[in-house]
Amino acid sequence: MTVAYADTSALVAVAFGEPQAPAMALRLNACTAILSSNLLEAELRPVYSPEGRRFEANRIARAEWILPNRPLSPEIAAVLEAGHVRGADLWRLATALFVAPEPGELSFMTLDKRQNATAAQLGFRT
Repeated sequence: MTVAYADTSALVAVAFGEPQAPAMALRLNACTAILSSNLLEAELRPVYSPEGRRFEANRIARAEWILPNRPLSPEIAAVLEAGHVRGADLWRLATALFVAPEPGELSFMTLDKRQNATAAQLGFRT
């Protein structure tokens, strides 16, 4: 069973045929579960408008939403100890830590280099 946290950049790459799309699509298709915070939808939908494309809900149909039921203060502190990332990236990494306290059990899929480096530092498979 391969479970991954998917960042918006991973889905954008696939949807728009960016150079990393084939590799990212293979990784996503190999997952038995794809997790994400619901920030994903808010970030993904606006990407389509400037491109003149209509957002289709099936783009996020496989996502299982992580909805923390408490403040993520401990996870945020852990992320900041591992590396400096900005707000939304910090939230994604903290959310992934919330669902996977043992980061080695989860793949973290992103094309953002700083976020990827911090995910690796935390112990996620990248």
